[in-house]
Amino acid sequence: MTISMNLTVDPAHDIANYRRRPLDFIFAPKTVAVIGATDRPGSVGRTLLWNLISNPFGGTVFPVNPKRDNVLGIKAYTDITAIPSEIDLAIIATPAVTVPNVIRQCATAGVKGIIILSAGFKEIGTVGIELEQQILTVARRHQIRIVGPNCLGLMNPHQGLNATFASAMARPGNVGFISQSGALCTAILDWSFRENVGFSAFVSIGSMLDVSWGDLIYYLGDDPATKSIAVYMESIGDARSFLSAAREVALSKPIIVIKGGRTGAAAKAAASHTGTLAGSDEVLDAAFRRSGVLRVDTIEDLFNMTELLAKQPRPKGKRLTILTNAGGPGVLATDALIKKQGTLAQLSPETIAKLDEVLPPHWSRNNPIDILGDANAKRYTQALKIAAADDNSDGLLVILTPQAMTDATKIASQLQETVKELKGKPLLASWMGGENVSEGEAILNSAGIYTMLYPDTAAHLFNLMWKYSYNLKGLYETPMLAEHDDYKSSRNTAATILNQVRNTGRTLLTEYESKQLLTSYGIPTVTTHIAISEEQAVEKAEEIGYPVVLKLHSKTITHKTDVGGVHLNLNNADAVRNAYNSINNSVGTCHDTSHFLGVTVQPMIELDGYELIIGSSIDEQFGPVLLFGTGGQLVEVFKDRALALPPLNTTLAQRMIEQTRIYEALKGVRGRKAVDLFALTKLMVRFSQLVVEQPWIKEIDINPLTVSEDRLLALDARVVLHDPDTTEENLPPVVIRPYPTQYIKPWTLNDDKQVTIRPIRPEDEPLIVNFHQYVSEESIYFRYFHTIKLQTRVSHERLARICFIDYDREMALVADYLDPDTGEREILGVGRLSKIHGSNEAEFGMLISDRHQGIGLGTELLYSLIDIGRQEQLSRITAEILPENMTMQHLCTKLGFKLQRSMDLVKAYFDLG
Repeated sequence: MTISMNLTVDPAHDIANYRRRPLDFIFAPKTVAVIGATDRPGSVGRTLLWNLISNPFGGTVFPVNPKRDNVLGIKAYTDITAIPSEIDLAIIATPAVTVPNVIRQCATAGVKGIIILSAGFKEIGTVGIELEQQILTVARRHQIRIVGPNCLGLMNPHQGLNATFASAMARPGNVGFISQSGALCTAILDWSFRENVGFSAFVSIGSMLDVSWGDLIYYLGDDPATKSIAVYMESIGDARSFLSAAREVALSKPIIVIKGGRTGAAAKAAASHTGTLAGSDEVLDAAFRRSGVLRVDTIEDLFNMTELLAKQPRPKGKRLTILTNAGGPGVLATDALIKKQGTLAQLSPETIAKLDEVLPPHWSRNNPIDILGDANAKRYTQALKIAAADDNSDGLLVILTPQAMTDATKIASQLQETVKELKGKPLLASWMGGENVSEGEAILNSAGIYTMLYPDTAAHLFNLMWKYSYNLKGLYETPMLAEHDDYKSSRNTAATILNQVRNTGRTLLTEYESKQLLTSYGIPTVTTHIAISEEQAVEKAEEIGYPVVLKLHSKTITHKTDVGGVHLNLNNADAVRNAYNSINNSVGTCHDTSHFLGVTVQPMIELDGYELIIGSSIDEQFGPVLLFGTGGQLVEVFKDRALALPPLNTTLAQRMIEQTRIYEALKGVRGRKAVDLFALTKLMVRFSQLVVEQPWIKEIDINPLTVSEDRLLALDARVVLHDPDTTEENLPPVVIRPYPTQYIKPWTLNDDKQVTIRPIRPEDEPLIVNFHQYVSEESIYFRYFHTIKLQTRVSHERLARICFIDYDREMALVADYLDPDTGEREILGVGRLSKIHGSNEAEFGMLISDRHQGIGLGTELLYSLIDIGRQEQLSRITAEILPENMTMQHLCTKLGFKLQRSMDLVKAYFDLG
């Protein structure tokens, strides 16, 4: 018996018939209504109508104008409900105040997609916001998707659709371009004609009332004509939607973003233009890194990188080998490379020896490899092959300067033949000399070798490439599994502490409460006791052992040093008594006595390591944001920090550490031993878990966290809660959905094995590799409709996608079995529920190891997925089954699925609404 299920690519809402995706009605309409069409010269309505009819897209255009019988010779209609055909796309170019009523007419006519070109909405304030709400209410009720308002429109060059009021149609190509600025769209369009750049889609997104970045990224990610996605962004809008879509699509197609509003003045301009507030630019950088997006600073870089990443493989690291026939350009390229953290590849002795055999005696014998000014085609190709074979190199840059004996065309012709021998490394070229080398440059470009006029620009692009690879690598790396924590116990203990504080009306935790909070999540803190008298302070000090530290204990004063509230290195009872009284008197001088609640007594810790800071605060757009860096009293001076979005795993925590300057010291420097970096990453994972699971925390800092070879210890902590009048619904959400612990449950198989059914984790990759050893070819065939070799099934790149999922987009459950005899863990089965882009439906798939079929596991996994679908408020779950897979058909029928049969497939669906 085989328990396996295919995960269909395009399940339909009407299971018997294929359903076009919602945005297909906008990007590939069969019928288009132009509401506000006119033949007045220079008007938006005339330009739009002309663009549609002069660029045949295979559909029909219907002008709508209540005052005209025809527009540009085409019959016009008084309103959209008068058109005799069903309308896929309505484009609105009427004053903003008229748009809500037009939307209601579109709903009556059954329109599926709308583009609103009109301005005058939220960018003008309260009146515009009210108009938008009226529009959105109707659109949501009738499931209409809307691009805009305040946009230029969009083009689908491969379809011949020009639904804009731009002056020309974009060339077809493989770049999907999305811009929040219509004016920039027209400038980019003009630039693209000069540079011969083509587009698979050209979209002005406007103020994103409905269709957002996430919707368009998903759509272009599914579009076979799109090889890379370029974005001009002013505001991120729905941050969770953007990050979720970008992380999924970036694994297969590069996403490159240029963000307007980096400086304070520019940010205000962007906010005024888009009607939204700009968030922290540093946090946005962290968000892009987390989702595998490459951020660039110039329009030139935006399109250079979209083309380069579509043509060339990504480098595995930052080491570049430079091959040149002139020393000066090689030096310029080196400077540009190192300035932005790239490095020159160190030539191995073997590589140098091989180059000695083919190069003149006076070659540079180093990187850059100067093969001298008289280099011919044979010397270039021989040297390139040898350099490419060096494992110390991650990429290659070939520079040519046109000297008297240089045949740029012949060299290019022979170099293109070496691409197959580059071992998957990117190859960039700088053919300097303009017209003199243009023929050779064209040969390289046609071979997919990206060429730049100047070598420093090429080195700069290589730096962007490896940084992009670095971001993606974080998505692919398998985290190390930290020890299993009692998540529920941690959550409950911490919640109790915070509720006790909130019940008193306070927003500030005392130092003692803060350390209790950290301890509940397994973060080591210095031993701390509260003393409310001199004698009690002495008693606690002698219990701990001298020397000790006394600190003010207060529920209202946070900066203890400002009021003389910290006394260090106390070596005897008299010193403790004096310190106690001194703190008491100091507080009394600055405040009334109610602020003094005694002191905390702690051991004096000898700082034999480094002082770090770990913290979290709230960003307006992204919610809780994590901070890691150099700590201590001068934390604001050094400003050595990295930001990231929670939750973390060990890989992401390691990436945070690597972004700081202190990282080099933590690895060991000048005779000091390295700190335990894995222990530090596990601590950061627990800290991020604390931030995610305790949403009442507004700010939290551990400063300093002392780290050394054998110790991690939080010496001080500060925790601030949200205001008491904040409701639970108004707490800032975590922008990346954390591990859904609510879906963890124990279950007993029919053979009495005790398993845990839980969501999959990135750390499960080794267990999934082992799981596939026990899955037959028949089960794989039933699951995927074709066979897949074991080596392919267990490849790291494939399993990284399967295990490191976005819980907002899909939910995968595993049956986790712990063998009581061996202590080994094993995954027995996997069930997956994946949301369908652009809908409120999901498709499910299932695979059970052959050894554990027929004992109720498939039934329980599918039942659990249905329950999750309800909790996630999905409307329908669907799947496709091979006709011969009778076991799965029976299982679906047993749990209430309806089946529709054809010769090729059995389609199953379960309505949840």
